[in-house]
Amino acid sequence: MVNKLNNTQPSIIKLVDVTFGYNEKPILKEVNLELNEGEKVGLVGPNGSGKTTLLYIIMGLIKPQKGKIEILGKLREKEKDFIEVRQKIGLLFQDSDSQLFCPTVKEDIAFGPLNLGKSREEVKILVEEICEFLGIKHLINRPIYKLSGGEKKLVALATVMAMQPVCYLLDEPSTGLDEETKEKVISFLKNQAHTYLVVSHDKKFLKEVTEKIYFLKEGKVFLYQDFSQQG
Repeated sequence: MVNKLNNTQPSIIKLVDVTFGYNEKPILKEVNLELNEGEKVGLVGPNGSGKTTLLYIIMGLIKPQKGKIEILGKLREKEKDFIEVRQKIGLLFQDSDSQLFCPTVKEDIAFGPLNLGKSREEVKILVEEICEFLGIKHLINRPIYKLSGGEKKLVALATVMAMQPVCYLLDEPSTGLDEETKEKVISFLKNQAHTYLVVSHDKKFLKEVTEKIYFLKEGKVFLYQDFSQQG
């Protein structure tokens, strides 16, 4: 079972004995998980094992039936406690259509930072820099409905990057991407993201971008592979 990932850095996310189920069917059983600053961690598991549920619990979108959630050193229990969490922890949804809701690419990317109080000039520069980095500058004025699946994935990632979070939670970020687009995501994770938890079925992708991989099965989290200890 996972207890701590690392003792040397400040804790960003800490789950203690978190339990959750649907219709009396247990999904998570007293899960203990800690993600510390600077860690790059993967999470794998069978379909329906609760990986996405775990991310939603961290963000306060689902309330656990038991257990304690600490984010950024504070206990999070009520809805108001998660306002700061959603501003500082960036969640990439598995389904990009759940993340994109503005008419155009630039409006979607600008939405979050504008709501954080940044000026329009600041946000304009930020949007252009992110689009340049991800290679989607040619999409900046395009309507969302005209994007391909891979383009939507990159734009969804751009909306999360625009919030400049201290930690990323990424749910299947490489699914449905061609190799060129996947390389852009890998480049982002290696060069721009400092702390993250990535849920994926793609073990090759995870080996490329993470230091450790954990396995979620039958409601429990176990260490699967630790690349940091290799060669």
